[in-house]
Amino acid sequence: MKSLRIIGLLFLSIACTSQAQDKTTHKKEGNKMKTTETINYATFGGGCFWCTEAIFDQLEGVLKVESGYSGGHIKNPAYREVTSGRTGHAEVIHITYNPTIIDFETLLDIFFNTHNPTTLNQQGADKGTQYRSAVFYHDTNQQEAANKMIEALDMANVFEDKIVTEITAFDAFYVAENYHQDYYQNNKNQGYCQVVINPKLEKFQKQYKDKLKKK
Repeated sequence: MKSLRIIGLLFLSIACTSQAQDKTTHKKEGNKMKTTETINYATFGGGCFWCTEAIFDQLEGVLKVESGYSGGHIKNPAYREVTSGRTGHAEVIHITYNPTIIDFETLLDIFFNTHNPTTLNQQGADKGTQYRSAVFYHDTNQQEAANKMIEALDMANVFEDKIVTEITAFDAFYVAENYHQDYYQNNKNQGYCQVVINPKLEKFQKQYKDKLKKK
């Protein structure tokens, strides 16, 4: 696979839109959230949210990362319901970030580089619609940026197969149960963290070392 960072930089040069995000409101479990010049939101589904939360939580400019559920047809779903595949929700992370420090295109670049967006309803051994690749956009800028990046990646043949990432308007985000939050930080010695998350983090940290929070 070609370096997505190179493709991302090419894309950034022609599509730097997130510096002028729409000042729209967002719904989270029925509550409204307003964007400002220094606060915005991104919602991504990239397989198991334990992995994606651990990655995005390390980025400078990311203020908060929550694991939860979006894209389904019932309110306040429980984990056991989502894993059944019957609610239509995807496991997602909901990111609060400062767009003056890290822009949406950079978040997209990292999103596409840290999971496989070409496998339908599957990430590795995790199978089902709840593990689908998805961008739940919060405004038209995010929608356009996601579509343009997918087009650029497909045209550059970064992946062997075509990208199947779902691009859908954000509707609601439901926070997952407490034990899912900061899962990696709280369970570093657990087998899944050692075998699956650690290798992803090591690769990510090498590729994006200039984007990490200062310790």
